[in-house]
Amino acid sequence: MIRHLKRGQTAAAHADADAKVRATVEVILKDIEARGDEAVRQYSCQFDQWDPADFTLSQAAIEAAVKQLSPREVEDIRFAQAQVRGFAQIQRDSMKDVEVETLPGVVLGHKHIPVNAVGCYVPGGKYPLIASAHMSVLTAKVAGVPRIVATAPPYQGAPHPAIVAAMHFAGADQILVLGGVQAVAAMAIGTQSVQAVDMLVGPGNMFVAEAKRQLYGRVGIDLFAGPTETLVIADDSVDGEMCAVDLLGQAEHGPTSPAVLLTTSERLAHDTLAEVERQLKILPTAGIARQAWAEHGEVIVCDSDEEMLAEADRIASEHVQVMTRDPDWFLQRMTNYGALFLGSRTNVSFGDKVIGTNHTLPTNKNARYTGGLWVGKFIKTCTYQRVLTDEASASIGAVCSRLCHMENFAGHGEQANLRVRRYGQRPDLPWYQPVAAGD
Repeated sequence: MIRHLKRGQTAAAHADADAKVRATVEVILKDIEARGDEAVRQYSCQFDQWDPADFTLSQAAIEAAVKQLSPREVEDIRFAQAQVRGFAQIQRDSMKDVEVETLPGVVLGHKHIPVNAVGCYVPGGKYPLIASAHMSVLTAKVAGVPRIVATAPPYQGAPHPAIVAAMHFAGADQILVLGGVQAVAAMAIGTQSVQAVDMLVGPGNMFVAEAKRQLYGRVGIDLFAGPTETLVIADDSVDGEMCAVDLLGQAEHGPTSPAVLLTTSERLAHDTLAEVERQLKILPTAGIARQAWAEHGEVIVCDSDEEMLAEADRIASEHVQVMTRDPDWFLQRMTNYGALFLGSRTNVSFGDKVIGTNHTLPTNKNARYTGGLWVGKFIKTCTYQRVLTDEASASIGAVCSRLCHMENFAGHGEQANLRVRRYGQRPDLPWYQPVAAGD
């Protein structure tokens, strides 16, 4: 039987906050569509106190930013990007164009075509999320996207040098220092200084996420992202310190980030609760993590691994840290998660920063129907067909004609009938017996 030792906020409280965000974002998007750069600059001044001569960084400004980093910092960024690039390339190589003759004279195929232009949002107002540049810009580059615009808000009144360097190393074609709704709106809608893109990707706060939701359809998006989520699945093979570290390590993302412990050990549950309180007294980001834990933290005790599995799939968390005696048991059976982190030797932070998998992942139970960002998100799989012979065209046309008749699509049917009439008469082939349309 499932027992909750701690619960988070109710769904009703979430809904009220979401409504306020939706209304704010709608006003900003309409204003930017109407006034372009003028509105973008107004909101940048209002929300970020940022009013540069140009939001796009020059090559000289990019080089100056890179020079602010130490050799070790550059080396570490390049190491992380090598891991992300390597895994993304393996994923891209797994995607093959196909062409096959499915019937005599009938050839079907598909091609993988990169999106033409992508806008990558890199959060950086509260925490400079350098890794998000790797995850978005670099992955788009490996996918073959021809034009990549990358943007991040100013950090403490200036471009963050490490974010700029990461965007540059990853291959961004245009780098903006611009944050919030105004940044994603400029890229999606287009302004006098920013050419519109075809797709938006990257994490962000609730306002950025809502802007992407409202812009979806005008442009593609990677996924509907909400606050960072983490789920720790554990048994008594680990201790409360390990569980508390992995919960609070993600709760520090923001005050609305859910952090959930799912365990078969009631002792571990109580130990973790106590350890969380101890760590909140010394964690430098405790101000944020404490609020997230108080309002969105949960501790759930189950009687068996099977019960934990069912509850984990119901929660469908973005990050799932599995610290049990047999983590592969969950790997083989879980179906709803953004990314799995198997065993105590790995953790969500590895995936967020350096190990090579992508950290832009589904939240808000979206893991029930989608995975996270990967090269395939930047690629359109487009089909084509080719009919090589008169015989094939007439034969397929006869079946198509009858199917169109069943659906009362006369125009569709005539497309098929014309091919039957045109290609079904073959006096040069006495053995060929054409099938009349409608037979």
